[in-house]
Amino acid sequence: MRVRRKRNSNLDDNTGTSQDSLPLVNFGAKDNQRDYRNGQGDTEGCPKLSWSHIPGQSCWLVVVIAVGLRLAGVIGLFHAWCVNSIHENLLWFSHLKEVEREISFRTECGLYYSYYKQMLKAPSIQQGLYELIHDNTTESKRTINILQRMNIYQEVFLSILYKILPIQAYLEPVYFYIYTVFSLQTVYVIALFITSWLLSDSWLAGALTGVWYILNRVDTTRVEFTISLRENWSIPFFALQVAAITCYLRPHLKPIHQRVVLWLVFVSTFSFCLTWQFNQFVLLVQALIIFTLDCLDFFTSEQVVSLYLIQVLSLLLVWLLQFCNSMILGSLVLSFIVSALFIKHFQTRLKTGGFVTRVGKLALHTLLVLTLTFIINYSAKQILQLKSDEHIFKFIKAKFGFRATRDFDASLYLCEEAFGLLPLVTYERLAGTVLLYPYLCTLSVLFILLLLVALSNLSANGSRQISREREEWTFRMRPDVAYNLLHTVFFGLLAFSTMRMKYLWTGHMCAFAAFGVCGKEVWTLSLRVLHCNTKTTMRLIRYSVPIIILAFLYYKFWPRLMEEISELREFYDPDTVELMEWIRLKTPKRAVFAGSMQLLAGIKLCTGRVLTNHPHYEDQALRERTRQVYQIYAHQSAEEVHKVLISVGADYIVLEDSICYERRHSRGCRLRDLLDLANGHIMDGSGENDPDLVPASHPRFCEAVKTGVPPYSKLFTRVFKNKTFHVYKLKKSKKKNKADSAGP
Repeated sequence: MRVRRKRNSNLDDNTGTSQDSLPLVNFGAKDNQRDYRNGQGDTEGCPKLSWSHIPGQSCWLVVVIAVGLRLAGVIGLFHAWCVNSIHENLLWFSHLKEVEREISFRTECGLYYSYYKQMLKAPSIQQGLYELIHDNTTESKRTINILQRMNIYQEVFLSILYKILPIQAYLEPVYFYIYTVFSLQTVYVIALFITSWLLSDSWLAGALTGVWYILNRVDTTRVEFTISLRENWSIPFFALQVAAITCYLRPHLKPIHQRVVLWLVFVSTFSFCLTWQFNQFVLLVQALIIFTLDCLDFFTSEQVVSLYLIQVLSLLLVWLLQFCNSMILGSLVLSFIVSALFIKHFQTRLKTGGFVTRVGKLALHTLLVLTLTFIINYSAKQILQLKSDEHIFKFIKAKFGFRATRDFDASLYLCEEAFGLLPLVTYERLAGTVLLYPYLCTLSVLFILLLLVALSNLSANGSRQISREREEWTFRMRPDVAYNLLHTVFFGLLAFSTMRMKYLWTGHMCAFAAFGVCGKEVWTLSLRVLHCNTKTTMRLIRYSVPIIILAFLYYKFWPRLMEEISELREFYDPDTVELMEWIRLKTPKRAVFAGSMQLLAGIKLCTGRVLTNHPHYEDQALRERTRQVYQIYAHQSAEEVHKVLISVGADYIVLEDSICYERRHSRGCRLRDLLDLANGHIMDGSGENDPDLVPASHPRFCEAVKTGVPPYSKLFTRVFKNKTFHVYKLKKSKKKNKADSAGP
C-alpha cells in the first residue's frame, strides 16, 4: 500500500503564503494533486494551512497584506502625481486664461467637458438635467437626448458633487475635473498591482507592475493630454474588474468571499460600461475568453454563468440609464451571451466521451453558438432599425481586406494612424524597459502549458476520477492563471491589429510579466529542467530577480523620469484663442456654426454656440450630416454648398487652412482626398487614380471662396480671418436675416 508523504507547510517570508500553495503545473508529483478546473482539490496528505490555529501567523499575514496595500497606494498616487505634473508643465496650465484652458481640451475631449461646464452653469441640478435630455445646441435643427446618445454620466456626477461639496472656494471646477481623472489612474495602478499579487502570491510582483506601468507611460496611457476621453474614465474600472475576476477564480475561495467578489465584479463592470460607448466590443472579447475556457474545461458552469450574467445585467442597466439606447440591445456581445447560455443549457453532455467525440461536440457547439449569435444580432438590428455602429463594421471589413471601400466614414478610420497596426517602435520602447522579454518568456511557456492542459482535459472522460499512474503525468493550470493568459493573448492581438486598443493591453501586460518574474510557475518548470528545484533556490530566485530588475530600472530611468516631469513648456495657440474670442463677442448666442468636427467641439465648449455636427460619431444621421458639411473641402459649386449649409441651419462656416491644404497625411488619406473619392472625383496631385474616377466640374470650395468672385461673393461674406481660420457668413433671405439681426 502506497502512503503519501505530507509536506511541511513553510511560511513564505515575503508574502505570508504557504510554500505548498497551489502550483500551476503538476507532473510526477504524487503528493499535491488537485483539480483546478473546479477550484477544488484532494487535500489528502496535504492538509490546508489554517492561519487561525497557528500563533502569530494571523498577525503576520495582516502585516504583509497591509504593507502590500500601502505600497500599492503609494505607487498609484505617485503615478497620478506624475501625470498631473506632466500635464501642468506641458501646458503651464495654472497660468492659462480660461479660454486657453478650454482650448487645451482638444477634439471630442472638449465636447465631453462642455457638458460638465453646462451642468455647472445651470441654475439647478434639475434644470441642468432637463437641458441635457432636451438639448438643441449640439446639433442644429434637432433636439436630442445627450444622456441617451453619449456616455457622460461621469460629467453629470462630477458636476453634482462639485455643487454639493464645500470646495468651490478653494478649488476651480476644471481642477476638480482633472484631479478626478488623475485619481482614477491611481485606481488603475492599484488594480494592476492586485492582479499580479493575486497571480504570484507576492506583492513584489505588484511593485514591479506599477514601476513598469509608470516607465512605459507613452504606451500605457495618454491621460495627461486627453483627459476627457472616455477610455481614461473606463479602463481603470476594467482593470478593477479583471482583478476581481482573478480573485473570484482563485481555488478554495469560500462561498461568502465569492459573493463579495462577484459584487465587486458587477460594480466595476457596470462602471466600465457606463463610462465608454465602446464597452460592448471590449466585453465581447472578454466573453469570447470565457467561452474558450469553458469549452476547454477550465471553468465550472457556475463560474461561466455568473460572469455572463454580470455582463448582461451591467449592459441592461446601462441601457435603462441611457433611456433605452438601441445600440446596446443590438450589440454583438449581448447576442453572443444569450446564444452561448441558450445552447449550453440544451447541450448537457458536452464534456463527455473520448477525445475525438469531445472535439466534435465542441466544434458543433461553437458553430451553433456563432450561428445563433448572428441570427439574433441581425434580427435585433432589423427590428430596431439600428445603424449606429455600422461604420465600425465597415471599417473592420475594409481593414482586414474583406472589401475595398470608398465609404467616407470607414476611410476616416482607415487613414488615422491610431487605427492602424501597432508600430514596431512600440516593441522597441517596451523592450527598452526590460518589460517585453519576461513577458514573451512567460507568455510562451504558459501558452504551451495551456495547450497541454487543454489536451489533457479533452482527453479525460466525463468522470473526474483519474488513475494514479496517469495522475502523476497530468498537467494542471489554475483557472485564474488561464484567464489572465488568454486575456493578454486576446487583447494583445487586438492591440496588434489596432494601435488605439493598445491601452487595453499594455497595462495588463505589465501585470502579467511581473507575475512571470515573481510567480512560481515558470521558475518551477525551469528549475525542474535543471534538476535544482528546492525551496531555498525557488525563494532566492523569486525575490532576488525582481529586486535586481527594480534596482536596474531605478538606476537607468529615475533621472530620465524626473527630467521629463520637470520639463517646462507652454501652451501657445493664439489663432484659435483669437477665433474663440471673436465668436464669443461678435456673433449671436444662437448662431449656428459649421466646420470640422474637432474645431466645432471647441467652439461649443468655449462659446456655447450651436453646432451642425460634432466628433461623437455613433449616430447614422449625424455621420451623413458630417459628410454633407464637409463638402466645404470638396469640389463643389457655391450653390450646392450653400444649399447644404442652409439645410442644416448654418449661419457661419469656419474654414481651416490646415485641412484645405493638408500635408499631414499622404495622398489618398487627406480629408479632401476622401471626399473626392466618395464623390467619384479624381484626387489632387501627382499619382494614380482609379479608372472610374472623373475630373471635377467645379473648383475646390475652400480655395475658390477666398477669391471673393461671383457666385461666391453673392452667397458668402468673409467676416473673420487670421493665419489659420477663415469665417464666412451665409447670406440668406431677408426674412431669415431679420430673425438673425438680434445681437449676442
